Amino acid sequence: MYWRTVLCLLASSLLLLAHPALVGQTAAVHSTPLRTHTPLDFVPEHFPLDYLPVPSPITPSPPIRLPTPVSFPGIVRAAGLIFSGTVTNVERRPATRASAVETVEVTFHVDNAIRGATSGEDLTISQWIGLWTSGQRYRVGERVLLFLYPPSKLGLTSSVAGPLGRFNVDPWGRVLLSAHHLAAFRTDPVLGGKPRVRISDLASAVRKAGEEE
Repeated sequence: MYWRTVLCLLASSLLLLAHPALVGQTAAVHSTPLRTHTPLDFVPEHFPLDYLPVPSPITPSPPIRLPTPVSFPGIVRAAGLIFSGTVTNVERRPATRASAVETVEVTFHVDNAIRGATSGEDLTISQWIGLWTSGQRYRVGERVLLFLYPPSKLGLTSSVAGPLGRFNVDPWGRVLLSAHHLAAFRTDPVLGGKPRVRISDLASAVRKAGEEE
């Protein structure tokens, strides 16, 4: 019994001496420093990139909002330019040192000037690219009647109250009212309930609305 115990202890000692690396590996595992995580480590790999915050682009200050519901006299009072014309050129302008925002320049041949323009002139306006991408676009050859905000400090403008400040003009020179126009201006004494009006009648409505200021 005594010799059996001695042999077991001797075998255990030889096993430890034959594999000293096991002790070193065990110590190395416990001595490895913990990895420092960054915020991006916690974003799942399958997550879309737009999950991460991105800096907001520079956008011009929006014009003063009109009270709702919008009325035709309200649009007239907010407009700095009112005219009908034909689009002759559309050109995209990148941002520069002088202009911090990307814009679109639209040139019109003014057919009928009502406010802030001259009949027969070529008038160019600048519009923020964000409005263009959101749907406020023009095409060459298009005939429109516009109520535009006075140009901002950056020289930018847009139609008053969005689509309500923009009318299509047919080949006979008549101003066409969309379903939005008819709903917004249904109580107006000149425009109410009419799908199309002569430009002279609309100019009279503008003058009347200006007299009510």
